[in-house]
Amino acid sequence: MALLQRVAEQGRRVVRFTLDGRPVEALEGDTVMTAMLTNGDRLRRAEFADSPRAGFCMMGACQDCWVRTEEGERLRACGTFIAEGMRLLSTGEWTS
Repeated sequence: MALLQRVAEQGRRVVRFTLDGRPVEALEGDTVMTAMLTNGDRLRRAEFADSPRAGFCMMGACQDCWVRTEEGERLRACGTFIAEGMRLLSTGEWTS
């Protein structure tokens, strides 16, 4: 189940991307964080406790929102906008 639920949206284009291998949708202008949390229950798992993480400071200072693409690129989910065709992972290694 999604961690975040949209209440009302109008007039933004749908952006299609892949999250953990499954096709999902976000809205143009969404951050990667918003896109992932409206389509899943976490951004990633903590590297030490394997507990779900959903970001912390929401401004790129805390290092808690790093996610990876399927290609291995690291992104700050709170400061990166979703783009058509992105292939994101909420699982994997986050410390390197």
